[in-house]
Amino acid sequence: MPVSLDSFGESLRVVVVGATGGVGRALVEHLRVHPQVQTLFALSRRPLALQDPKVMALSVDITEETSIQAAVENMGGEAPLDLVLVATGILHDGGELQPEKRLADLDMQKFAHVFAVNTFGPALLAKHLLPRLRRDRKAVFGALSARVGSIADNRLGGWYSYRSSKAALNMVLRTASIEVKRRNKTAAVVGLHPGTVDSGLSEPFQSSVPEHKLFTPAYAAERLLAVVEQVSAEDSGKHFAWDGQEIPY
Repeated sequence: MPVSLDSFGESLRVVVVGATGGVGRALVEHLRVHPQVQTLFALSRRPLALQDPKVMALSVDITEETSIQAAVENMGGEAPLDLVLVATGILHDGGELQPEKRLADLDMQKFAHVFAVNTFGPALLAKHLLPRLRRDRKAVFGALSARVGSIADNRLGGWYSYRSSKAALNMVLRTASIEVKRRNKTAAVVGLHPGTVDSGLSEPFQSSVPEHKLFTPAYAAERLLAVVEQVSAEDSGKHFAWDGQEIPY
């Protein structure tokens, strides 16, 4: 049975960015069969191959603002959005781009690419999508962050570009939440930590993860939807884990 989205109301217009990734595709699968969702915009670099009248699959490169603008324009009309979930991110590319273990491993070109995907992309998505959130009832903009992006929780070190880009994303979300509150009293802007998900992003690093802490994409998506169902405008600017617990910045 789908996770309740009663706090949002009915006939929801929802956006999922990163619709072909592990968590993103699972979110699409949950939401496209949800009785409260009327329209689902599924954005990804390669348009999702899915025949469903409820789903509009759109192409977007989140590192290019013109691509984001085009995707938003292709959503059509001025109808407001109820829920935006940004499920994009990069930790490695399966090749030369790997999380750094020490300062000597830093490469500025790779560092910049990680920031382009993990920080700049979601920031530009916020720029173009936050003004589209509805203002007459609850609306949420949530972006996937990570517990390792918490400065207060950093006890192991390493993973310089990934940690830094997610910490910067948290600051973008926090800052955006302050701006949004001035003109949209019912909206919430939050960071979301899905836990360690069995996906391509985490695959090379799963050996040290306890079996009960390695989540399927479907379970992670379900838990994240349960979190956004619980958040309110008073929670805007915060960062929540999959179990609803707030993560310190």
